[in-house]
Amino acid sequence: MNKILYMILLIAPTVIFAATSHEGAHEYDIIPRAINFFIFAGILYYLISEPIRSFFVGRKTSIADRLNSIQEKLKESNKEKEEAKELVAKAKVQAKNILETNQEEIEILKSKILADLDAEIEIIQKGFEDQMQIEKRKMTREVISEVLDEMFSKDMASLQKDKMLDIVMKKVA
Repeated sequence: MNKILYMILLIAPTVIFAATSHEGAHEYDIIPRAINFFIFAGILYYLISEPIRSFFVGRKTSIADRLNSIQEKLKESNKEKEEAKELVAKAKVQAKNILETNQEEIEILKSKILADLDAEIEIIQKGFEDQMQIEKRKMTREVISEVLDEMFSKDMASLQKDKMLDIVMKKVA
C-alpha cells in the first residue's frame, strides 16, 4: 500500500507541473524542483533505507560476534597460560625434589663406594702381610738350608754350638 502511495506521489508532481503555463517571464521553478527532490529523496530513502539498515545491523552483529569470539579465545588463552604457569611451577618443584634426591643418592653411593674401597684396601693389606710372612718363612728356610748344607759340606761338625749359632745368625740377618 505504501509503495502505491509513493508511486502516486512520484507521478503527481510531473502531472501537476506539466500543466503549468510558461506565461511569466520571471518564473522560477525552484519550488517544484524542491518538491521533486524531496519526493525523490523520500522514495530513495524508502527503497534503500531497509537494505542499508539491515546491512549495517548485520555488520554490527558480525563485528560484535567476532569481538565476542576473540574475547572468548583470549579468556581461553589466558586460562591456558595460567595452567601452563602452574605446570611450570610444579615442574620446578619436581626438578628441585629430583635434584635433592639425586644429591642424597650420590652421597649414599659415595659413602658405600668409600666403605667398599676401605674394605678392599684392608683385604689387600692383609694379603700383602700374609704374603710377606710367607716370603720371610721361605727365605729363612732357604738360609737355614744353605747354612746347614755349608756346614755339612765343609765338615764342620767339630765346630762348637756357639760358632754355629753365630754363623746362622749372620746368614739370617
